[in-house]
Amino acid sequence: MRGSSLTLAAEAEVVVERHGKPDVVIVSGMTDLAAWLGFTRRFLGDTPVVLYLHENQLMYPLAPGQQADASLPLVNWLGMAAADEVWFNSTFQRDGLLKALPALLERAPDEVHTPWLDDVVSACQVVPVGVDLSDIPVRNAGAPCPEVLTVLWNQRWDHDKNPGAVMKALLKLAAEDIAFRVAIAGENTRVDPREMTEAREQLGDRVIQFGHLPRPEYVDLLGVSDVVVSAAHHEFFGIAVVEAVAAGAVPVLPTRQSYPELVPDGWHGAALYPEGGLTRRLREVLSDLPTWRNRVVGLDVAMRRFDWRQVVEDYDDRIDALSAGPCN
Repeated sequence: MRGSSLTLAAEAEVVVERHGKPDVVIVSGMTDLAAWLGFTRRFLGDTPVVLYLHENQLMYPLAPGQQADASLPLVNWLGMAAADEVWFNSTFQRDGLLKALPALLERAPDEVHTPWLDDVVSACQVVPVGVDLSDIPVRNAGAPCPEVLTVLWNQRWDHDKNPGAVMKALLKLAAEDIAFRVAIAGENTRVDPREMTEAREQLGDRVIQFGHLPRPEYVDLLGVSDVVVSAAHHEFFGIAVVEAVAAGAVPVLPTRQSYPELVPDGWHGAALYPEGGLTRRLREVLSDLPTWRNRVVGLDVAMRRFDWRQVVEDYDDRIDALSAGPCN
């Protein structure tokens, strides 16, 4: 967020020299868009620009011992003010950020930016990210339940995904002699993932996967996972959960963050557990998988509304409208 704007501007200039000006530019929220536009003004001109916020720095939870840095939320805000449109991957993120922005803007020591807020709000839209589900087969609804169920945790190994709560629940159920296997996937972003390695040691032979997998092996793992679990403190969308549920896993998800939006209302009671209810819900699902599979019938198909092959038409329409707009 601090330096990529210059690097990407130099790369963009080479592309424009070879291929001409683009019709539309879509920029990640992890880039300082306002700075990037300054570096590209001589060769980019008035090309319409979209800022896509997969996440934002104002709502991102701090790691233990980490201090807040107001400069990074300001990078998001200035990018929003500079963009023609701002796309969010979920209503949860959009509403949370717009609610938090006034307090940030009012902390300015001289001129506040609040007068620009209404124009920025009008440029904000919810455009869910596409998920590559083309290689994930639909599970046969009549597939028999295995004798020993597989529980999948397939998120990034970081504090905001709250892996410790999941490991604690699994260890408690293991101590109760409930039969299950554990697949821990996802990328390790920690220098010291102690809670993960200690849980692996204590769970022993129950652990059938530990760490990141190449895509083909990951898809195979999705196909044999019976339950997908999350305890995330931070989730603006939930690609990993979409993948697992689309593959037929029964979801055990908290009633917070983006999950109530990701899961349609009719499945909330079956897919979402109340605060403090992770261990109890996981115990119930592991003890009677057929009942919980019946309760989420159709949810795997509903998740495929996020398949890139579905959402790309919406993206195409939006990009066509921008490229035909007043900027061009």
